[in-house]
Amino acid sequence: MDATNYRSPLSERYASSAMRFNFSDQRKFTTWRELWIALAEEERALGLAITAEQIAELKAHATDLNLDVAARYEKELRHDVMAQIHAWGEQCPKARGIVHLGATSCFVTDNGELLAMREGLRILRRHLVSTIAVLKEFALQWKELPTLGFTHYQPAQATTVGKRACLWIAELVECAHELDHAEERMQFRGVKGTTGTQASFLELFAGDHGRVRELDRRVTARFGFTRSAAVTGQTYSRLLDFRVCQVLSQIAQAAHKMATDLRLLAHEKEVEEPFESNQIGSSAMPWKRNPMRSERVCALARFVIEALGNTAHTAANQWLERTLDDSANRRIAIAEMFLATDAVLNLLLNVGSGLVVNPHVIAKNLGEELPFLASEHLMMEAVKLGADRQDVHESIRQMSHAAARAIKDGKENPFRALLAKDPVLGKLSGRMDELLDGRRYVGRAPEQVVEFVREEVEPLLAKHASLLGARGEVKV
Repeated sequence: MDATNYRSPLSERYASSAMRFNFSDQRKFTTWRELWIALAEEERALGLAITAEQIAELKAHATDLNLDVAARYEKELRHDVMAQIHAWGEQCPKARGIVHLGATSCFVTDNGELLAMREGLRILRRHLVSTIAVLKEFALQWKELPTLGFTHYQPAQATTVGKRACLWIAELVECAHELDHAEERMQFRGVKGTTGTQASFLELFAGDHGRVRELDRRVTARFGFTRSAAVTGQTYSRLLDFRVCQVLSQIAQAAHKMATDLRLLAHEKEVEEPFESNQIGSSAMPWKRNPMRSERVCALARFVIEALGNTAHTAANQWLERTLDDSANRRIAIAEMFLATDAVLNLLLNVGSGLVVNPHVIAKNLGEELPFLASEHLMMEAVKLGADRQDVHESIRQMSHAAARAIKDGKENPFRALLAKDPVLGKLSGRMDELLDGRRYVGRAPEQVVEFVREEVEPLLAKHASLLGARGEVKV
């Protein structure tokens, strides 16, 4: 290991091997050769003077990349595509003259990047739907457990642990649908020539527009796309990059929300992320159980969210048919957004698969607030006993304020004891356990969990059943 050279944490610590390979030089330059072979084969099939022997020679050296030779050429030529062509030409002397015939650099760079982004979406989809699946089971398991709800991070009406998990799942389900839509909307750049006019191919095919269009259609189909862009400049519209990366940002936003919720709940000691037996929370404070996985999700998600603006500026600054100031930028931005989103989902899957629920703490925290949350119900019960609604309202208001002061003085919540002493509300003392049962105050939360899973989650998981079962891991 060269300790003097910068190494991206996304490669060393966070992203999966599948996503790292997807954006590796091995994958990129092998894809370029596949594109060049497809172009030559289809040009030959449509009548150009390319021999079977030349095609066979290209195929024989499709995967044995001589990247050291290419690096030498690039240093001399200052052109990465031509460097690869010359390097491959050394391996394929008979086919050297027909490689890249009629094409511009963006034939391999743009089409290759589209293939990498499509595969990146597919890698993300596996982790995304697997995360949804484990959270679905969590939601069903805890659909009836009452817990204190929060608005403004202040105590609010009760909900259930499972219903709260459905808030996370719902956003991830939306992300899954957006991911599917983004892939379906992707178009190949195809075979368009230097400024997108296909002039070079029209020359090769002696003015035969039909064969030029057929070449574009055939090469596009070989790489699994149903259509290529109808019009391009030298590049495909960079709005496509923004649309795809927008999905990555959405995933990051949903993951950040869930991870933040877990960090808040860990502070309350109600729900915690996995914590291994030998894991150290702090170098100075041995008792600490820091939610480091959720914190890491938030950190990486923040990177992805901010990086989306980069793709917007690139799309906005494509001058006329093309400008090269997008190239160096896109090499970094797109790959790292995919790598970081992959890391986010890998962590989220790991966390979701091992969530720890502490029912006793949840019950205690809810119990301290229930007398307040139950005020309206208690008032209605008192009215049933013949009390004046306004008088009871005023009694409860005064008692709740007194109880709040006691709590802020560090005392136990005395609200229940104060209720018992009230001339009217004291008559409900015998029913207080029943009236302060948290299950009375969760509304339709349990039913909503079941309905949501049945109507929204299960159809999505059925659609992607073959992808389920991915496992999340934490490297360090």
